[in-house]
Amino acid sequence: METSPISTITLSRKLKFHQLMIFELVLESGSFVRAANAMSLTQPAITKAIYDLELFFGSPLFERSNRGVTPTEFGVMLGRRVKSLIAETRYMTEEVNAFRTGEAGHVIVGTLISASAKLLPRAIVALRKATPGVLITVREGTTAQMFPALATGDLDIVVGRLPEQELPLSHAFPLKHEVLFHESFCAVVGCDHPLADSKGLSIADLMTEEWIFPLQESPSYNAVEKFFRDSKLGLPPHHVNSLSILTNIGLLLETDMIALMPRAAALQFVKAGLIVVLDLTKSANFGEVGFSIRADKDVNPACKNFIKCLRETAKSIFE
Repeated sequence: METSPISTITLSRKLKFHQLMIFELVLESGSFVRAANAMSLTQPAITKAIYDLELFFGSPLFERSNRGVTPTEFGVMLGRRVKSLIAETRYMTEEVNAFRTGEAGHVIVGTLISASAKLLPRAIVALRKATPGVLITVREGTTAQMFPALATGDLDIVVGRLPEQELPLSHAFPLKHEVLFHESFCAVVGCDHPLADSKGLSIADLMTEEWIFPLQESPSYNAVEKFFRDSKLGLPPHHVNSLSILTNIGLLLETDMIALMPRAAALQFVKAGLIVVLDLTKSANFGEVGFSIRADKDVNPACKNFIKCLRETAKSIFE
């Protein structure tokens, strides 16, 4: 039997927006129950909304199991479009509210380790003082996770280390980047590390130590590799890869491992008495730290205020 195409007019008449919101919540949570709780609806109401969508499209959206639901191939395709539609609706709501009150809105920030310890907290404090009615959500992850989410509208802005221009990731999405400052790496250890008080250490002195490096898919991993390569050395044979700042701090406190950390972030933990910066004869370039936004769409008013706070905070840090 030949499938008839669906027109835009049919979509607008038959589909209800709350059905799409329910679908997106089920897609994100992988559970009818969690989606029902999030929307303060009953599970039968969620089930009916999904059933009506499947009936309209003539295709199942999810595969059910005892462990929850997973999207079908059709569900994944539809989900990409629904996410963008809901993001655009969120933008419209925020712009209307911001126009009416001047202080409403929601900023969803993606962050990387280079910004999460000092730059971002200070910028958030500044934004909260300037516009206390703005809701701020922070999500942490790798650049490979953050940039696609930014491109689809799931994030408003990504703050952290910017990828090098020659890397494919830098041009994979319609984004624009602004540099706030240049950052360097420093080697850090726990306060009780045997080398904590040593002076004039070289990288060669530390090759047999155990290290903590960024994840290999992280752009900062390239900076780590370059640092050791420029020192005419390979990577230390004993190392773990971790992007979790809490895990890294825990490892430094519990072991004699060494970590390479952006200097601004490291100094926060030094000030708290948790770690010590090793005295190395050679410094390492971490790269450019800044923010990324969509190039094909203006940011909402709340995010514009946040960008202003980022610029002012970055300037104050390095004055």
